[in-house]
Amino acid sequence: MPRENQDVQDNIPNAPAAPAPSATTATKKPLPVAKGPDGQSVLKRLQSELMALMMCGDPGISAFPEGDNIFCWKGTITGSKDTVYEGMVYKLSLSFPTDYPFKPPKVKLENVCFHPNVDLNGAICLDILQDKWSSAYDVRTILLSIQSLLGEPNNDSPLNTQAAALWVNQEEFRKMVEKTYKPA
Repeated sequence: MPRENQDVQDNIPNAPAAPAPSATTATKKPLPVAKGPDGQSVLKRLQSELMALMMCGDPGISAFPEGDNIFCWKGTITGSKDTVYEGMVYKLSLSFPTDYPFKPPKVKLENVCFHPNVDLNGAICLDILQDKWSSAYDVRTILLSIQSLLGEPNNDSPLNTQAAALWVNQEEFRKMVEKTYKPA
């Protein structure tokens, strides 16, 4: 294995040692290699963000790598107090590209969320995950932004037009949120 690939593998939390190539493993695709100026910048950035997120203590948000793959995370967001989502827990998946933080991660809600900016497949319409992305943003910023979006939707850019139209009637909107909510 080339040294730069081994360095990346050495820094993945709990990563098993790379097996020697054999007739059966030689055809398997290798793990994604972090691309960047030094080959490890993405990996280091994600490890740093994980530590910062664990230390921040922000209420109602969390995220961790899924198994040994630091490029795939699972997160949770709890609806903020005094919103129709108060106390509801939403699970997310975050998939980081190999050129992160220059490109945003793909973020998707795993459980159903009746919301103007979330479609039936869990796609989230949030500007910082698209055209307003900045490499200054991190996982914490993403989670806090989605948590904020729950209580303050952008009805000018709805993915769910039914939810956007119903937003003005908070009593009916709350009923629909409660009806569709299923913890993941």
